[in-house]
Amino acid sequence: MPSTRDIRRRIKSVKNTAQITKAMQMVASAKMRKAQQAALSGRPYAQLMNEVLAAAVAGAGDFNHPLMESREVRKRAIILVSTDKGLCGGLNTNLLREAARFSKDTTVYICAGRKGAQFVARSKRELAAEFSYKDIPAFAEARAISKFAQDLFLQGKADRVDVLYTNFVSTLVQKPETRPLLPVGRIQKLEAGVGGHNVAEELDSATQEYTFEPGAGDVLGELLPHYVNYQVFQYLQEAKASEQSARMVAMKNATDNAKQLIKDLTLEYNKLRQANITKELLEITTAAMAMG
Repeated sequence: MPSTRDIRRRIKSVKNTAQITKAMQMVASAKMRKAQQAALSGRPYAQLMNEVLAAAVAGAGDFNHPLMESREVRKRAIILVSTDKGLCGGLNTNLLREAARFSKDTTVYICAGRKGAQFVARSKRELAAEFSYKDIPAFAEARAISKFAQDLFLQGKADRVDVLYTNFVSTLVQKPETRPLLPVGRIQKLEAGVGGHNVAEELDSATQEYTFEPGAGDVLGELLPHYVNYQVFQYLQEAKASEQSARMVAMKNATDNAKQLIKDLTLEYNKLRQANITKELLEITTAAMAMG
């Protein structure tokens, strides 16, 4: 049975832990608001760009581009967007569980985030490259990841490129999802659904005719890589908003659990202290009665 000194030490230790988790909760809360705002503000631009590009491709006739080349999938590249740090609940666990479902033999990984790279190395899968990105992702960081994936596809080292990331639904809900990136097939219109879900609806062939200057190939040849780059950029923002939200909730739960543990330990300490006092009183009374 623990002594009162042991319980006091444990209470002090838990209080110190609660202070740390509370501070981490406040930091994550501040970062969460910025990350959520960045992710939500990027969605209208992504949706509008998809609509414009869909209409332009449909009106360009028999336009073709190397990024749109469909071929038999013998090798698949996965852009795995994870976190650099832990302490964010089950976010990485759920994400890496999805990553483990892809075949080791036919899948190569492009990791954005240290946790994803550690998973690939631990499970002895093929790692093509590892990238890092900031708490507020920069477009240059997304462009570097996208450029590497495009080079793999254009060189024939990957026949398909998908993005596995955590989609931000709400502060309490983050969902791992796999989205196709390359080849760029029929451009899809992204409509913001309930809770931030993106529902993809394929556009029908446009009835309008467009005139391109200097030409459809030149215009769309510049627009398609930017489209792919921005898709990766938006996925990074969604993943970072999910990370900060999950970390804030995890630290809040840890702080609440620490406070409850302190209450339980304090109650146990008071009971033990009262039992010791009662025992001492009984010993004194018994000794006094024995002395007559």
